[in-house]
Amino acid sequence: MYPTEPSCHTDLSRRRFTAGLIRSALTISATGTSLFLPANSTNNKTYTVQDIIDLILKEGKLSKIPDTVDTIKAGSGSQQITSIVTTMFATAEVIRKAAELGANFIIAHEPTFYNHKDATDWVAANRIVSQKQELLKKHNMAIWRFHDYCHSIRPDVISYGVVRKTGWVPYYQNKPMMTIPSVSLGAMVAHLKQSLGIEHLRVIGNPEQLCTRVALLPGASGGQGHVRLSEAEQPDVLIVGEAPEWESPEYFRDAGLMGNKTALIVLGHAASEEPGMEYFVEWLQPKLQSIKITHVASGSPFTWY
Repeated sequence: MYPTEPSCHTDLSRRRFTAGLIRSALTISATGTSLFLPANSTNNKTYTVQDIIDLILKEGKLSKIPDTVDTIKAGSGSQQITSIVTTMFATAEVIRKAAELGANFIIAHEPTFYNHKDATDWVAANRIVSQKQELLKKHNMAIWRFHDYCHSIRPDVISYGVVRKTGWVPYYQNKPMMTIPSVSLGAMVAHLKQSLGIEHLRVIGNPEQLCTRVALLPGASGGQGHVRLSEAEQPDVLIVGEAPEWESPEYFRDAGLMGNKTALIVLGHAASEEPGMEYFVEWLQPKLQSIKITHVASGSPFTWY
């Protein structure tokens, strides 16, 4: 038997069905949703501030830290995210730049309100705190501090960001101590300035001294921490973020005057940890593809003369 010819009614139904598909595709395309993607596709998923925090803890395999300083400093956990900015300090300039980028969530490594726990009443009627709070409200900006958890991820996000920029990843084992190919202190200073983009460094030690055993402590681990590590490991050079001038620098100055060979390099607090918050974009973005993440450097507060 020969196949029967399709009837006019069947052909008309097929054409109507096809036209319906086209209309649906055009309608869905106009709303920004793919015809072939479910409504809850990751391309269209929305996130709140708390969603992002929970995601970071989950992906970092982190347990909740009691009494952590990593709390929401502005905005709320239920606030829906447009895009994210990472930084060291959520300065007024960073807040404005984030708003220009269309972001409404800043993940900052350090305090927003000038003290470790971000208390806003530590100085009564503080004009600068009030002005900053108004700036945050103006731009509907949320801030979460990412400090304790940041250092708990393995490898440590901050230290790993630094060794990536300096080219020391092959020697890094998620510990402060590294053994690198021998280089003079002067050459190391030049390398750190160039690789980390720092204009000036403070150094105690002989520029001709050869350095192989390097201790890296970004940020502000305190004078006792600096001295304790130096005594335990006796590195050729200790590289820190910042140091109280009456503690570590005086210790290493006297040590040098009495024949000890450990040199000290002070990078500056922001300069020593900013590479970590820059690297954090690369860590987080693949886990959060539907939200744009940008690093905005807060930079140094100082002008050098």
